[in-house]
Amino acid sequence: MIGERLLAAQRARFAAADPLLPMPAGPPDGEPLTAATASGEQVAGVVQTKTHAPGTLDLLWSAQRVWQLFPFPGETGTEGIDALLRAWRHALDAESPGPDSACTVTWPSRDAPAIRAFLRHGLVPISVLAIRTAPPAPEIPPADLTVRLATPEDFEEVLALTKATFDYTALVTSHERPDAVELMTPQLKRNLAARAPIWLAETGGVATAIADCGWVESAPGTWAAELLPLGRWGYVNNVATRPGARGNGIGRALMSTVHRDFAARGAVGTYLYYNPTNPLSSVFWPRQGYRPLWTFWEVQPASALR
Repeated sequence: MIGERLLAAQRARFAAADPLLPMPAGPPDGEPLTAATASGEQVAGVVQTKTHAPGTLDLLWSAQRVWQLFPFPGETGTEGIDALLRAWRHALDAESPGPDSACTVTWPSRDAPAIRAFLRHGLVPISVLAIRTAPPAPEIPPADLTVRLATPEDFEEVLALTKATFDYTALVTSHERPDAVELMTPQLKRNLAARAPIWLAETGGVATAIADCGWVESAPGTWAAELLPLGRWGYVNNVATRPGARGNGIGRALMSTVHRDFAARGAVGTYLYYNPTNPLSSVFWPRQGYRPLWTFWEVQPASALR
């Protein structure tokens, strides 16, 4: 269904949009979707459906039932993606998505011609994968600030700061999980016990910010290689500063420590996800040298796709 013509066009499109994008290896497994533009140009896609079980960590940032489209629009620009989204909308008529559902598309952030089609069909940018490859910059920390690795004994402080992030995120996204603490607690305890790179900033001995981080290896054949250039990457999972302490340079000083540590340990760069509708993170992360690579488009519930 997705032959060499469409795959070659996809590779050329991605290379033109952003030189840091990995080369598409080929279509994923899933249900085929076909469409045609007004001029008769054939385009195709693959749809995957995923259901997250109750109590799983994925529910912190995802709807329970998700339809994901992988478009292959060839050389048709906006028109081909528009045709695929219309065909997808018709295919959903045979489904019963339910309220806790979503339609999603992951697409290169710099491919501007696709944006019009996504917006036209009700999709909104809920998250971007942003990368930073610049060398770490020196930072003079605020007075009385110390940054150290968290230990299992810091669990309550780390949990409280992590919860503050999700409480704020719920204000600016469509994802709201009243059981967020229950969902995040087991993984957070495991990471602290494993001495994962979770950094804690303290002001006068009081925990004021955290950076929950990790390592990801982008190697041929791995899921990471579909999103990131090859190499060992530092991953910034979650950063939080107490509301009353924001605006004092604490987060900036904390991330300076994180970037220096990752660089010293051989990272080719760091990456993270942030929400472009979040008025704090959408300003903070570009100032720290991050720029979007992929944008995650979504509409909730899935039946709201136009």
